[in-house]
Amino acid sequence: MTDDQAYFESKGFQKILKKYEESAKSGHPVYMDADDLADIADYYQLNGRAEEAEAVISQALEYNPEAVGPLLYRAREALNRQDYDTAQSYAERIEAVDSQEALYFKGELLIRQEKIEEADELFREKYLEVLPDEQMDYVYDVASIYSDYAVFDKAFEWIARSQGDDSDDFKELMARTLFGLGKYKDSERIFNELIDHDPYSISYWNALASAQFMNEDYHAAITSSEYAIAIDPHDAESVLYKANGLYNLTNYEAALSYFKRYSELMPHDEFGYLHQGTCLINLGRYEEAIAILEKAEQESDSNSVYLPDIYQELAYAYSEQKKLETALYYIDKTKELDCDQTNMEIVRGHILLANGRLEEAEQTFRHALQYTKDAPRTMLRIIVSLYDNHYVRSSYILLKNFFRHVDEDWKEGYSYMAVCCLDMNKQDEFLYYLKKAVERNPKEARTVLSSYFPEDMAPEEYYEHMVNKLNN
Repeated sequence: MTDDQAYFESKGFQKILKKYEESAKSGHPVYMDADDLADIADYYQLNGRAEEAEAVISQALEYNPEAVGPLLYRAREALNRQDYDTAQSYAERIEAVDSQEALYFKGELLIRQEKIEEADELFREKYLEVLPDEQMDYVYDVASIYSDYAVFDKAFEWIARSQGDDSDDFKELMARTLFGLGKYKDSERIFNELIDHDPYSISYWNALASAQFMNEDYHAAITSSEYAIAIDPHDAESVLYKANGLYNLTNYEAALSYFKRYSELMPHDEFGYLHQGTCLINLGRYEEAIAILEKAEQESDSNSVYLPDIYQELAYAYSEQKKLETALYYIDKTKELDCDQTNMEIVRGHILLANGRLEEAEQTFRHALQYTKDAPRTMLRIIVSLYDNHYVRSSYILLKNFFRHVDEDWKEGYSYMAVCCLDMNKQDEFLYYLKKAVERNPKEARTVLSSYFPEDMAPEEYYEHMVNKLNN
C-alpha cells in the first residue's frame, strides 16, 4: 500500500495502471500481482474513485487471499471505521505472511487508539532484535509512522536514533517533523538544504512555502510558491500557497486571481470557491461573492469542514446588501453543523448591529458571553464588531476596561485600540498602542493596520515609521 504521489506518477506504476484499465475496459481480465492491484486501489481511493478502488481490491483478494497489500488495505479500512477488532484480525493474518508489516500495522492500531506508549514499547522491543545494517531503515519507518499520525514528539525521538544519517530521506522527515512541532524556522532551514540538492523538487518548494507561511513570512512563501509554479504551472498546491500568501498580505485582487486558478485545477474543491468569495467580499463585490459562495456550497457535502465558513461568508455578503433575513437564514443553517456556535452568535450580533437592530444585537452578544468557554476572546470579538460598525467611542471605552483585566502577557486587541485612538485623534495613545501591537502580535498588526503603511513594510517597522511621519 502507498499514497506516494511520486510513485503514482512514475512510469512503472502508470504501466501497471494502463494494463489493469485496458483489461477492465475489454472485459478480458488478465492475472496481475495482488500487491500491484492494492496500489491501484490506493491510487483510486486517493483520487476519490471509491467504487473502482473497491472493485480492484476485491479482485486482488480473489487472486491471492493472503497477499499483504490487499490485507493492509482492508485493515486500514477497518482502522478508519474505528473497527479495531476487525483491524486486529487483519493484523494477525498479515503477521502469518509478513511479520514486519504486521508489526508496523499493530503500532498504527495502538496509535489510533491513543495508546502511544504501548505502541512505542512495541517498536522499541523490536528495535533490539533488528540487525545493525537494518536499523536505520527500521528507525525511518517507525519515525514516519509517528509523523503520519502527527505524533511529532515521538517521531523526533526516533529520528534522533538515526546516528547522524545525512540522507535526503531522513532530512525531509526531520524537516516535516520540526514543522509539526511548530519549529518553522528550523524546518525552513532543512528544506533549503534539500532544495540545494534537488532544486526541481516541487514537493520541497511547497514544503518550504508552507514553513515560511506558518512563520508569517508571506513574501518569502510567495517567492517559494513561484519557483514551484515555474516548474509545474498546473500544480494546484503551489498555486494555493501563492493565493494564501497574497491573501494574508491583503492583496485581495491578486489573491482572487490565484484562487480562481486553483479552482480551475481543482473544480470540485469547495475551498477555492470559498476563498474567492472571501476575496470578493473584501473587495466589496457582494453579488459576485454570493454567486461563487453558492458554488462552494454546491461542491460541499454535508460533512465538509468548510460549510460553516461558507454560510458565514454568505451571511456577511447578504448583510452588506441589507438583506437581513437572508443573512440570518444562513447563520441559522450553521446550527445543524458541528462548529463554534459562540462564534456564530457573535456573527449574528454583528449582522444585527450592521442592520440597525441594536437591542437584538446586544441580547445576542450577551448570549454569546453567557455560553462561551473563552470569555476574554469573545469579549474582544464583540468589541471589534462594535468598531467595525462605527461605534468607535464605545469600542475605545470597552477596550480601556478590557486591558485592565487581561494578563500581563496578553497579545490580542492592541491593533484595534490603536485605530480607535487614531480615529479619535489621540496621538500619544495611538503611538503607545501601536508599539504594543507590533511587539506583541505582528500578524494582527498587519491585518488591522497595513492600510496606514507602505504595502511591503513589515509590521515591526510600523512604529518607527509612524513616529518619523508624525514628527515631520
